[in-house]
Amino acid sequence: MAAQGAPTGPAADAVERGFPHLDTVRSAITALYKRLSWDTVRRFDVSVAPADVAFSDTEDLHAGVQRVARVMVQQFRLPDARMIVSFREMEHAAHIELAAGPEYFIELNARFKRHRRDIGAALAHEVMHVYLHRLGLAFHGTRDNEILTDTATTYLGAGWLLLDAFRQDQVSSQKLGYLTPEEFGYVLAKRAAVFGEGPEVWFTSPQAYEAYLKGTGLARADEARPPLAASGWAGRRRYTRDRRHALARPASTPYPPDADAWSYAFDGRSPLRVSFPCPTCQQRIRVPVRGRMRARCGLCHSVLDCDT
Repeated sequence: MAAQGAPTGPAADAVERGFPHLDTVRSAITALYKRLSWDTVRRFDVSVAPADVAFSDTEDLHAGVQRVARVMVQQFRLPDARMIVSFREMEHAAHIELAAGPEYFIELNARFKRHRRDIGAALAHEVMHVYLHRLGLAFHGTRDNEILTDTATTYLGAGWLLLDAFRQDQVSSQKLGYLTPEEFGYVLAKRAAVFGEGPEVWFTSPQAYEAYLKGTGLARADEARPPLAASGWAGRRRYTRDRRHALARPASTPYPPDADAWSYAFDGRSPLRVSFPCPTCQQRIRVPVRGRMRARCGLCHSVLDCDT
């Protein structure tokens, strides 16, 4: 698990910002729904509570770490898994050996002995590695696989801890995980829309709260893109123009020609059809162009009001 932390100031910021991994994050959400099914995802309707991962002033460090590890095992539905946690000096925040189980050995950076409030975040990511390992769900390449792990941790109820570990002041900067703070906020907002949660009340870091708001803005924009009925005037105008051009082109030619995986595209002729990503799970939905209608995503079961 990656940890970023370094002196910071007006001239430098060690923490990557924005949405550079957004395509992979969206693909990870789709992969979760495909591998787990809608019914299984819905079972993760309750996030890890702040009190369950907090350390008291008098709690023994090693006993507390094992307690928090059990919280993550329970959150991710791994009843037979046993996490053996130790500390050592190392570059990364944490490391886990993925074996056949049921025992898994997790090493935490020794600095967590002094910064106990972030232990839950580190363990959430590492225990998610076990969950995905057992599912057989992985992306190619270390970077994409770690982004999948962060996305799954967040979407299944423990990733708010990773975002809350993002803190900055005039002399230092810290972040855990591979997603940017804004990307963590985006996934949290996607989860909040599905389960009706309000994770903003759990943040102790003002920087985490700000990143969550930015991620929420992008997540809400996903819900207001044509042909969804909630799209704005500018989007509707562009959609109407593209629909007119699509009708004038050969049926075998998709339009617009520069459409990517996260935007709408017209194809066919009898009738003309439009495909677009579901704002919940990002799976593409294909419907006939016939005005106001409701479309149901076959993957996440979302019912969407559309104006095609």
